[in-house]
Parts: sequence; structure tokens; C-alpha cells
Amino acid sequence: MENFQYYTPTKVVFGKGTEDQTGELVKAQGCKKVLVHYGSGSVVRSGLLDRIYRSLDAAGIDYISLGGVVPNPRLSLVYEGIELCRKEGVDFILAVGGGSVIDSAKAIGYGVYNGGDVWDFYEGKRQADGCLPIGVVLTISAAGSEMSDSSVITNEDGWLKRGYNCDHCRAKFAIMDPVLTMTLPKYQTASGCVDIMMHTMERYFNQSDNMELTDGISENLIRTVMKNAKILMEEPDNYDARAEVMWAGSLSHNGLTGCGTGGGDWASHQLEHELGGMFDVAHGAGLAAVWGSWARYVMDARPERFAQFAVRVMGVTPGADDTETAVKGIEAMEAFYRSIDMPVCIRDMGIDVTEEQLEELAMKCSKFETRTIGCVKKLDREDMYQIYKNARG
Repeated sequence: MENFQYYTPTKVVFGKGTEDQTGELVKAQGCKKVLVHYGSGSVVRSGLLDRIYRSLDAAGIDYISLGGVVPNPRLSLVYEGIELCRKEGVDFILAVGGGSVIDSAKAIGYGVYNGGDVWDFYEGKRQADGCLPIGVVLTISAAGSEMSDSSVITNEDGWLKRGYNCDHCRAKFAIMDPVLTMTLPKYQTASGCVDIMMHTMERYFNQSDNMELTDGISENLIRTVMKNAKILMEEPDNYDARAEVMWAGSLSHNGLTGCGTGGGDWASHQLEHELGGMFDVAHGAGLAAVWGSWARYVMDARPERFAQFAVRVMGVTPGADDTETAVKGIEAMEAFYRSIDMPVCIRDMGIDVTEEQLEELAMKCSKFETRTIGCVKKLDREDMYQIYKNARG
């Protein structure tokens, strides 16, 4: 096993009606003025935003609001939020929504606290010294941003999607009411489940000597999400299934499933980021579309690990050797994706990628041939191109 540090400072308040505690949780942070940050009209139409406002009012909290966050959150709105916070003297940000809203809130927090161009952090040009404190009322089970150190933002100038990881942005508290996720469309629910699974799978596939305990947690988490994803396709208002998926989303990306793994691979995420930047696809769907191509391309570097995954997670009968077992596991995962109407190639998302676009995707993913990605197998620009090509469908 590898040495590791595990840091999860976020207070979790989980269960039905817990959003009514928002005001008191914010008040406990000792802040003077709050930015309530949210996405589209869904939190308005459902009445959630009004309930949040009433809770803040009851606690005597002064606040302003900024909506408009979209999937693959935009840098332009982050800049708007930074200026608004500076103008209004905001010292706490409350994200009401899913991963996109939380990531946007984190970026705003970085910008206000550190000054300069916040995009520098996402480009790797400098490191943040801090972040405005963040609180979360979670409405979508997917990204795990409510307990993670991660934030991903899309820059419209070139449509570059980049992530930044730093402990300063970890939320002070996360309110998680599974009921708030019941109105999500099936596609969004399924896409979120894939995202949750992939956060653990990225850590699971590595070149480390792994901990049996971490493997067991990871394998059970993935199986749990798969089981409950299928339930939610038929019973979208099943509270227990919603709760299982919501808690899995947090545990999958708060570092727990990476203890002793050496950090994991993350190539599939990097590959998907460029798809999201170019075509604005749902993150989980994009991950499902490239995963099989990535897995087949790299499995020869660690066939025994893919075989273990096939048997323990996918429940396949072992083949003649690790390679045969690994292929059966990949095929089984793709069958699961299809069972919840997720894509297994880019064409399944209604996108016919041109040769020129394949080259552009690979060039951007390699940061114009200045980096490799992955650890199962180090991937350069040509490798990325081949994976995208194989994923075209």
C-alpha cells in the first residue's frame, strides 16, 4: 500500500427536511453577508430557494443571490460572482444545487480571497492561499463536490474545461436531503450514478499495491450504486435508493476510496473534460462514452487488476486468464451502462465526431503536447487520439 493523508473536514447533515437547518448552520460560521449561488429555475420552481431564504431570514442572515449556473459551469459567471462578492462585502458562499453550482461557488471563493485572475489556478500557474468559506445544500447526487477538494470550470475562450484541487475549498457543511433529488429526470439520475462510480473506479485502477480494506469499500460502493441506479430507473421516488446513491456520491469523492491507492488514474476524467468542453455533454454520460475505450486500451498494463474488478464488482465468471476475464468485466460494465440508458460510445450521445475534432480533443487533453495523463498506462497525445477514435462508435 501507499502512504496517504485523509482529510474530510465537512460537517454532513443528512436526511429529510434538513435544508430547514440552513440558516442556523450558516449563522454558526459567524459570517456577515452570504452569496446564495444556484443554477437554473428548478430550485425556484420546487420552492427550495424560498425555503432557504426563509431559513436565512429566521437566523437573521444578510444575503444576496446569483443564479444562472449551467452544467459545465462557465468562467464568465465566476467572474461575475467575484465582482458581486467584492462589491457587496460577501464573506460566505452558500451553494444550492449540484456539482456545477458547488464548483462555481468554489471558484468564486478562490477569486475573492486571492485576487488576480482566478483562471490561473485552473491553468496551474499559481496556488491558492485560501478560499471564502463554502456551505452546500445538495440537490443532485453525482459530482461529490460537497465533500471534495475539487472544482472544475469551463472557460468559454477556447472552451477549455479545467480542474483545480485544493483543500482550502472544502465545504464547511453539506446539507443532504435525498428527497431533493427525486424530481431529477432519469437521464440526469443515471448520469450522476455513473459519475459517482467513476470517482471510485478512477482510484481503483492504479499501479499501486492496494489495501484490501480500501478495495472492499470501493467494490461495495460501486455495486451499491449499480443496484440502486436500476431501482431509480423504475422508482424515481424511492427514498432509500436515493439516500444510498447520495451518500455514495460523497464517499466516492471525499478521498475515502483513494486511501492507500497512490492517487489513481484519472485519465477517463481528463478525456471527458475535453468532450464536455467541446460538446457540452453531461459529465457522467461522457465518462460512460469513453470508459470502455480507455479500459481496453490500457488493460494490458494491469490485467490482474481489471480481472479482480470483473470478478468482485461485475460478478463475471473468470476466463482462461486475466486478460479474458478483464474483457468480460469491461463488457459487463458496458452492459450496465446500456441498462440505465447511458452511452458506451460518443455516437450514442448523438455526436458524430470529425477527424479534425478528434485531433483537437487529443491536442487539448494533452495541453498541446505538454503533458501525459493516467497511471495505469501513461498516455501521450497519440494515445489520447486513439482512445477518442476508438470511442467514436
